[in-house]
Amino acid sequence: MSSRKTARRNSSSLWMNSLRHLVLLSSFCHLVSGYSVRDRVHDLMSKYPLVDGHNDLALQLRILHNNHLSEVNLYNLSKVATDINRLQAGHVQAQMFAVYVLCGAQEKDAVRLTLEQIDVVRRMCTEYQDFQLVTSVQELKESDMRHKIACLISIEGGHSIDSSLPALRMFYQLGVRSMSLTHTCNTPWAESSSKLYHVFQRRNNSLTDFGEAVVDEMNRLGMIVDLSHTSWDTALAVLKYSKAPVIFSHSSSHSICNHSRNVPDWLLQELKKNRGLIMVNLHSKFISCRDKANISHVADHFDHIRKVIGAESIGIGSDFEGAVSFPQGLEDVSKYPALIQELLQRNWTEDDLADVLRRNFLRVFEEVERVRDELSLSLPSEAHLPVEQVQNPCRLVLRPPDQSRQSSDQSPFSRAPQRPKGLLILALVLLLSSLIMME
Repeated sequence: MSSRKTARRNSSSLWMNSLRHLVLLSSFCHLVSGYSVRDRVHDLMSKYPLVDGHNDLALQLRILHNNHLSEVNLYNLSKVATDINRLQAGHVQAQMFAVYVLCGAQEKDAVRLTLEQIDVVRRMCTEYQDFQLVTSVQELKESDMRHKIACLISIEGGHSIDSSLPALRMFYQLGVRSMSLTHTCNTPWAESSSKLYHVFQRRNNSLTDFGEAVVDEMNRLGMIVDLSHTSWDTALAVLKYSKAPVIFSHSSSHSICNHSRNVPDWLLQELKKNRGLIMVNLHSKFISCRDKANISHVADHFDHIRKVIGAESIGIGSDFEGAVSFPQGLEDVSKYPALIQELLQRNWTEDDLADVLRRNFLRVFEEVERVRDELSLSLPSEAHLPVEQVQNPCRLVLRPPDQSRQSSDQSPFSRAPQRPKGLLILALVLLLSSLIMME
């Protein structure tokens, strides 16, 4: 009996030791597996750091600080999701900073406000040593070698050019390398996906002749055409017309979330033919069609778009600072590795993710520049819209004043001061009083 008890105890002890070993091995494997995925993400994003297609930090600098950069520290900003420290933590190597002006300025001072927003982006990207303002693919690549965060400037909304191709060209000279044709309002030449503003309503005319001239001029300059915020009809017209690839800088899949800002599958197919790029927006309402979302919801958009047109047509355009709610786990620009980890765990290859992170955008930008070079002998377009079609009461009609309606002392060139009538009457009264007293 004693030997049987001893055998049972030994057997029990052996079983318990084996169980402990299994638990320890399981825990060790779990830890190794967890670290392995994180290590893969870190190595991948170090080799292929992110190019993000859309960030509205400049808008928040105006709202919160009236563009007074001297009052803020861009390494550590509160009340926003973006600063230099978090961009570095998120492996962001290039950021398209949006220059956004409210649609309410379309018939007022949109051009001036756009210039001021360009100024603040240029300042922050030249006054901070970890930023570098870039205007070409080559400069973007060189900034990576110098361990800088490249700044690209994009205009969000074609109303910023006030239907003026010379204004578009001057914005290019200031460093703008992308423009979305609309925001939440129609322009006189392109249609928005939004019905918020009831301006420039047209039927069956989603891209006018002047709209085609805008696309032509952007192709000639080497400026990326952005279709986020445009109507589907406008997007389709541009995809069939543009000589260069285009982008949706911050849009997601309409099949996953049926929001008008997202892109339907049939339009994704046209984008693939154009060799363009959809950069997935992270805003919760465009991801889950609700105020709340999570990383898994975001990954669903990536999975679906890859299924429809392949990983070679996908990028990331977060929309941080331009939207109010983001998925749990993707609350700011430091959290991109969590998204890449989710995609790795969904069996995305590292080659696919290298495309998504960086290579797809570089390819599109390079092709835009190639088209520019092919059109280098083309002269700047002189297309224009008549003043009555622009409908901007703030525009000055350049013609001399009608002098027949003005008396000589009202001439705009007269420098004689106009004395108030009250002073003349008072002078006459004083003069009469003095004469009476003399008598």
